Amino acid sequence: MSDRDLELYDAIQSGDKRALGELYEKYEKLLYSFAFKMTRNRELSEEVVQEVFIKIWTKKGIYQKKRGKFSSWILTVARNMAIDIMRKKKVQTYTLEERDSVYSEEPLTEELFEWKEDAGRVREAMGRLNEDQREVIHLFYFDALSQQKISERLGIPLGTVKGRIRLALNHLKKHLATIDERGGSRDE
Repeated sequence: MSDRDLELYDAIQSGDKRALGELYEKYEKLLYSFAFKMTRNRELSEEVVQEVFIKIWTKKGIYQKKRGKFSSWILTVARNMAIDIMRKKKVQTYTLEERDSVYSEEPLTEELFEWKEDAGRVREAMGRLNEDQREVIHLFYFDALSQQKISERLGIPLGTVKGRIRLALNHLKKHLATIDERGGSRDE
């Protein structure tokens, strides 16, 4: 988490609307783009972004620095919010390939660069996972399936799904830290 993100988050915890506005300006486009990839719907994506910032404003202390980077946390909140909203509105979920094929809005150059850079790091780290862990991470994060649905689809116990996700996330965190220490991915 950048020092500025921490300052803004702490200020928001104290009721600083200006800090909320600054944080919104920083993350709104990223969250919208992320939500749109999941929902394929502009209104739902806008709702996701709005709900994320309402949550940050109204629920004190929900981000804990020791659990990871703020940017990762806020994307996780957006992901969970998108899933919740799609379930409530009974919106069909799609695979990444299906979503990407209908994505019609061109991202800004800097957004595209950031996404490609992050995607390369994540792809490299995912490549280091074993096949079972890679599969549950893909189903959980990219296909937006619940842990129960993954259990049913793969025919494995729910506890095994939870364990694989937990282990995979720990491995990904470690691999991404190693990649960051090297200063980028091997492809650069």
